[in-house]
Amino acid sequence: MSRSQKNDNFIDKTFTVIADLLLTFLPTTKREKQAFSFYRNGMSAQSEGEYAEALKNYYEAMRLEIDAYDRSYILYNIGLIHASNGNHGRALEYYYQSLERNPFLSQALNNIAIIYHYRGEQAIVQEQIEISKLLFDKASDYWKEAIRLSPTSYIEAQNWLKITHRSLK
Repeated sequence: MSRSQKNDNFIDKTFTVIADLLLTFLPTTKREKQAFSFYRNGMSAQSEGEYAEALKNYYEAMRLEIDAYDRSYILYNIGLIHASNGNHGRALEYYYQSLERNPFLSQALNNIAIIYHYRGEQAIVQEQIEISKLLFDKASDYWKEAIRLSPTSYIEAQNWLKITHRSLK
């Protein structure tokens, strides 16, 4: 049974129908349609917590997709899976790759900042104060860029920047 037949959620079904219509009527190559289909199946599997299946679909989409912008979202989603699994180093690699292809992907910037902030907190627990300061500064830089690109997003990050006197200058 294909992934699109498994979806029970109304929103998932609606997205699947629209995506199938787009795939049918858009003037794109067979390769582009296949890449989008794998990407869509990866997103569906990811939303269901089926990370191994999602990764398999994303890697296949990466093999087929040639557009840098579209590849940035595939890489971003692969990063999300690695972050969800606690593999922050691997997640960072994919977020950086997504930004190489799409420097305006504020979500990737935000997630990089979150990882650096988390690592900064871990450094404090380990009483590595100087390292924590460096990590918090890195988080600050990424959050500032994410907020610059998407000013109405990342309210918690904006508050953290104010509270820690790392203004948005």
